[in-house]
Amino acid sequence: MIEIQGLTKKFGTFTAVDHVDLTIRDGEFFGLLGPNGAGKTTTISMLSTVLLPTEGRILLDGNVLDRRAHAQKRRLSVITQEYSMRQDMTMEEVMEYQGRLYFMKRRQIREKTEELLDFTGLLEYRRRTVRHLSGGMKRKLMICRALMTEPDILLLDEPTAGMDALSRRQTWTLLRRLQNRGMTVLLTTHYMEEAQTLCERVALMDRGRINAVAPPRELIDQLGRFAIDEVTDEKTVSRFFHDREEAIHCLREAGPGAGMRETTLEDVFLERLGRRLEKK
Repeated sequence: MIEIQGLTKKFGTFTAVDHVDLTIRDGEFFGLLGPNGAGKTTTISMLSTVLLPTEGRILLDGNVLDRRAHAQKRRLSVITQEYSMRQDMTMEEVMEYQGRLYFMKRRQIREKTEELLDFTGLLEYRRRTVRHLSGGMKRKLMICRALMTEPDILLLDEPTAGMDALSRRQTWTLLRRLQNRGMTVLLTTHYMEEAQTLCERVALMDRGRINAVAPPRELIDQLGRFAIDEVTDEKTVSRFFHDREEAIHCLREAGPGAGMRETTLEDVFLERLGRRLEKK
């Protein structure tokens, strides 16, 4: 279990993360959502000990996580937004290098490399260099590399950024398979559909603080399960209803450009955080 207690990070007078409290259960797929600058990546960086907190602490199963806690750090693996692999290396070489960093035996490295590349559908490309991989293949290889040491917790900072629709869906399937194995996954993403599909719970983060924590369906139900969109020359206005019949009645009274649909997590995000962004 991950316990985040009063986590705060300041850069000079700017507070990037402001007294965040979160608990993430073992085996949970948890999403951290927010606009640019909300503090998501800074939070991930503190969880991976790349950054140290200004205040607060992080506990893994009751043990403090910091740079000296080598046994705790080994339980974590992180995949960042940026590609961080040498372009002239093959997939096999990337995996071997990762294994050697953790003093794995050569035979173990070979076996684990084959297992993971096969698991992600990359085995037939094992001798292809990184510079000749598609964006989706690079992301999958980064996941393989992160899994080399068999971590308990996977930290994913926008893992499908820049992927096409097919690669994104393939990655979703891969991440579900990992979570089904009992791995704890913490995901940051700007794709609300991704969070709604994958995450058991999400935290909405804004200006370094937590706005809400709940399962996606619960947040959607709070807003209203049915949405009526009315399109004007200037913008689209959405209204939300808990009762389907009320939504249908509203649709009948609306203009010719109106339509009815189910509410999504993106609607929740825009209603809770988007209005403040529009005023900037």
